[in-house]
Amino acid sequence: MKTTGLTIPPRDILENDCWKELKEFTDARIALGHTGASLPTKEMQKFSLAHARARDSVHMPFDYNNVREQVEKLGFSSVYVSSKAPNRSTYLTRPDLGRLLSEESKKNLIDLNQEDNDITLVIADGLSSKAVHKQAVPLMSSLLPYLQKLHFKIAPIILAEQSRVALGDEIGNLLHSRFVAMLIGERPGLTSPDSLSVYLTYCPHAGRLESERNCISNIRPEGLSFEKAAFKFAWLLEHALVKECTGIELKDKSDDPSTYNLIRPKKKDIRLA
Repeated sequence: MKTTGLTIPPRDILENDCWKELKEFTDARIALGHTGASLPTKEMQKFSLAHARARDSVHMPFDYNNVREQVEKLGFSSVYVSSKAPNRSTYLTRPDLGRLLSEESKKNLIDLNQEDNDITLVIADGLSSKAVHKQAVPLMSSLLPYLQKLHFKIAPIILAEQSRVALGDEIGNLLHSRFVAMLIGERPGLTSPDSLSVYLTYCPHAGRLESERNCISNIRPEGLSFEKAAFKFAWLLEHALVKECTGIELKDKSDDPSTYNLIRPKKKDIRLA
């Protein structure tokens, strides 16, 4: 009996991946494919590169002098402070120290003799100095027109190193601010090593709970744009004035046009509401 050898072209034994078409809509690590039971070499290399970029963002030194220069170009003075974490290694292993001002920084803020004001903006390195270097000042530029429209008195801009979110509570309290807003680097992800977050807290003081803040996250050109983030921030700020609170008692309904008060979205963003 004669047998015939068959050769099947590789294209005929490949399975169609139903996730493949969805990759164009997300940066998430989906539809990576496989070689046997393992990921393809190319995808493993991409993972290693993304992981390295995330680590670099965490350990990148905070270039506060460069940020200071950018803040001054906007017409604001700034004050440098640091937490009780003396270095990056301590900061990463002792989150509690990142929530407390160093004694020298505390004294410097007290010596400002700051009068009551409406808001303190804190530009803080957090877990991604890279995010702060790229996103903080452009976001601040988008925020300022809204703060001016609300006739807010702004305290000197604070540049905080080795900082956690709660560090803003002590800063806002020492500067006698009604609100404090932390513009802080997020924990890097494998596709987003440079995302910025804003945490808004009403009546800041030591001991504030995380549930008493509102957060706007993933602020970067590839995520939430500066203009959209600034409008969300302004909406929360205006409604926090009315309700005299932030956090779980203040739900973000900025996508609902019926909730707009004094603040209005810019024309190009109205379609997003």
